[in-house]
Amino acid sequence: MSNYKLGLQFAKEQDQNDALSTYRNQFHIPKDSNGNDLVYFCGNSLGLQPKTTKAYIDQELKDWAELGVEGHLEAKNPWLPYHEFLTDSMAKLVGAKPIEVVTMNTLTANLHFMMVSFYQPTQTRYKIVIESDAFPSDKYAVESQLRHHGFDDKEGLILWKPREGEELLHYEDLEAIMEAQGDEIALIMIGGVNYYTGQFFDLKRITELGHGYGCKVGFDCAHGAGNVPLNLHDSGADFAIWCSYKYLNSGPGSLSGCFVHERHAHDKNLNRFTGWWSHNKQTRFNMRHEFDVLPGAEGWQLSNPPILSLAAIRASLDIYNEVGMERLREKSLKLTGYFEFLMKDLGDDVVRVITPSNPEERGCQLSVQVKNADKSLHNRLTKAGVITDWREPDVIRCAPVPLYNSFEDVYEMVERLKALL
Repeated sequence: MSNYKLGLQFAKEQDQNDALSTYRNQFHIPKDSNGNDLVYFCGNSLGLQPKTTKAYIDQELKDWAELGVEGHLEAKNPWLPYHEFLTDSMAKLVGAKPIEVVTMNTLTANLHFMMVSFYQPTQTRYKIVIESDAFPSDKYAVESQLRHHGFDDKEGLILWKPREGEELLHYEDLEAIMEAQGDEIALIMIGGVNYYTGQFFDLKRITELGHGYGCKVGFDCAHGAGNVPLNLHDSGADFAIWCSYKYLNSGPGSLSGCFVHERHAHDKNLNRFTGWWSHNKQTRFNMRHEFDVLPGAEGWQLSNPPILSLAAIRASLDIYNEVGMERLREKSLKLTGYFEFLMKDLGDDVVRVITPSNPEERGCQLSVQVKNADKSLHNRLTKAGVITDWREPDVIRCAPVPLYNSFEDVYEMVERLKALL
């Protein structure tokens, strides 16, 4: 869609013709002191709360109050298999098979558990490749894994960097890294969508490149799950992880999702940290059995999961299931296209969108650089009723989320920014 127009009337017409516009009513939209809806473009940091979340959590609180421990088997949604109620929806969302997906732990904890299995260094093949501007937690995690295995965390870490004066990464540069050092690299671990620029990587291309050199390949999809079509199974990646509190609207600090490709599903010899929740369900409560690992991603679980957090994720996944990633993606492309169109109208000498202009290489986040701006501009934008987030040194990250943001939100955000400039 390229026939965008300026003016509020166009935005209103797009909202009237938007088949997903009613879903906005299914979310709590934060309001200013006068009771007006804020323009909330921060779903890439913390998604908004579905109105159904309370009922889903209240059901578990009620069953806990009335049943106590019996809730594990007798609750309306029994707690013992509760994580399984999310599996099909989550698998569909990230383009995986049910056996490849589990919801457990938190994001960086899952990254470490995956690296226990998929980072198996030797004295000659031990290096790890990440983006130079990876999310800090990922960088800290892989550095600590290098140290844990007795390697130098600076010498063992290879950074895939943008070219001089650029923000985005080139695949040719990753190919050059692999050509030069591929036989020394044990793991490629990339953020599926870069948190800073919003660049959405070709997961399949990176996986095939890594596997061609005998490396394991994993992705942190925290900014991708619920945002872009990840097609994790088809990518061939060994593993992926993602959080559920951004685009998946499950609440602050909620549980993480985990993908392990089905080719590893029945490999009982794969090194891993284990706990009783990765043990055979049939004999789990007969406490005298030797460890017998579950097949698939469930075999990486450690402990029984927090039900209240799972309930919140389930509330959101049920909405996703109803809408489908295909329709969300379609609206997302229109929203960001419109947003980019309005930004360009402000002039390249004033603002610059550093997110790829090719819609296939981005999700619903646009990272905006404002010339000569500092954080005070972001603070004034917040006071003007627009919730975005700031990333040093000079980027405002804006995410018009297709589930609850409108074309009028996009129009309002740009108008208020224009007024401040």
